[in-house]
Amino acid sequence: MPELPMNQAVLQAAVQRFAQYTRVDEIWEEYLSATGARPDLAESAHRKALLRWLNLAGCRIRYPKPGEPDPFDEGLTAWWHRRGADLPHRALAELTDAEIDALRDCFTELAAAPAALSPATGRVRALGPTAAAKALHALRPHTLMPWDEAIAGHLHGARDGAAYAAHQRLGRDWAAGLLTEAGLGTRVQDALAFADVLGRPSRPLPKMLDDYCYLAITVGANSTSP
Repeated sequence: MPELPMNQAVLQAAVQRFAQYTRVDEIWEEYLSATGARPDLAESAHRKALLRWLNLAGCRIRYPKPGEPDPFDEGLTAWWHRRGADLPHRALAELTDAEIDALRDCFTELAAAPAALSPATGRVRALGPTAAAKALHALRPHTLMPWDEAIAGHLHGARDGAAYAAHQRLGRDWAAGLLTEAGLGTRVQDALAFADVLGRPSRPLPKMLDDYCYLAITVGANSTSP
């Protein structure tokens, strides 16, 4: 698959350009406020906050009408009980191969989880790979790198669990290289210090890497805003 150049200067140019999308920051701050920056999908309010953020981020998951079942809430609750404890808390640059292997299965199950009822057919559609990757990032913003369809296709040629694992390995390698270039360690605190250096205080490194991928790949494939 095609490779993208990555160094501090390249990333800094991308994140400064991406800063023009101010609405992205606004909806993220709303999500952090609703979850106290410690998302726990055992909490109904946190599941609702995640759904709202995903939709504002472009995922278009249908909200149930009064009296209808709520596949997203039910599916997310069941997935969280099965897989929530498997999500690592460490920095992206510190992910182990074993953790990434486990994330492959977490992603696969989440992408297949029920998300929305179609009134026309009565069928329930699955969450899907783009929303699943974004949801995992929202649950572990300093650990997991999201993607969209264009990014996944360009870098990995697929959007399955193996491709998701490959995306996290790519992000880990990028993050470790960038932090080493900046003379920093690999912990979350070091990644936040790096965000300060880039002029994007508090921005998670996995999201800055996604900002770069969006501008380098998605903007060329799709003219819509993030």
